[in-house]
Amino acid sequence: MDDKQLTFETHLTNASQNAWLGQIDDICEDFGFFEQLGARHCAGFLEAGNNLLVTFENVPDVRANNAMSEPRGFSYARHDGWSHLAILAYEESWFRDESVYDFFDRLTDDAFFDDFENIVFYGANGGAYAAAAFSVAAPGATVVALRPQATLEVASAGWDTRYRKHRRMDFTGRYGYAPDMIDGARDVFVAFDPYQRLDASHAALFRKPHVTLIRCPLMGANLDQTFDRLGISDVILKLAMSGVLDKKRFTQLLRARRYDDKYAINLITKLLRHGHPRLALTICEYKIQRSENPYFTKTREALSFKKSA
Repeated sequence: MDDKQLTFETHLTNASQNAWLGQIDDICEDFGFFEQLGARHCAGFLEAGNNLLVTFENVPDVRANNAMSEPRGFSYARHDGWSHLAILAYEESWFRDESVYDFFDRLTDDAFFDDFENIVFYGANGGAYAAAAFSVAAPGATVVALRPQATLEVASAGWDTRYRKHRRMDFTGRYGYAPDMIDGARDVFVAFDPYQRLDASHAALFRKPHVTLIRCPLMGANLDQTFDRLGISDVILKLAMSGVLDKKRFTQLLRARRYDDKYAINLITKLLRHGHPRLALTICEYKIQRSENPYFTKTREALSFKKSA
């Protein structure tokens, strides 16, 4: 399969969900295929080159947060000539659906993944769980999982009291326990905020030797949005696709957080909570030179007043 950049336009911003899905359907049918997977999911494939990006995303999140409201892989098909398989959920589901299992079973039976030289499975949150769980269908793939849950099965993760509605789903069947599904992967990168205690507990369950745990302190529960804001998502995926992503490179990219207002606010909040006002004041003064966010000026004034009182 030769690499080729696909030429297509989208007009997805502010489109209704039905109109949005209609455009995704049309584009994927033009360059690959589009398939409904039961009532809650669909799959869209863009055939371009030997690199394949497989993403797991929720439609509401894509529409609200992604650039141009596109599935994350569309820009790579357009600009880099990557093939792209988008698995989309109409609502949060952790992709636990027999129709999704059957779809990956068929891809395996048809040797679909054998046509690609490099494969990356990517997802965040419930999509990160799915990226790890379904990577078993493509041995040798690289997995980039941002804040994954290992499972929501009560017997294995009853300590996680979130997602009560979704804990009734079956996580014991096919593609069930994500840490067991990554055995055939080449590399697995699990990013998480260690201050998010339950997220850190899930990350610790990914214990295989080829798993690299990436600590992202004070970056919160929406790492995909944080990485987009920092401008590092693209670099991470390209390094992963090239097979050269490692802990050192990932950690170096995370240094971009020093320029991020939200990270600085989280850090200042933590410093004040733990009794370090001088350090918080120093950060405020640093950020005032680089940001127009009024938070830093107001906080500096409050801290300076307390210091002089």
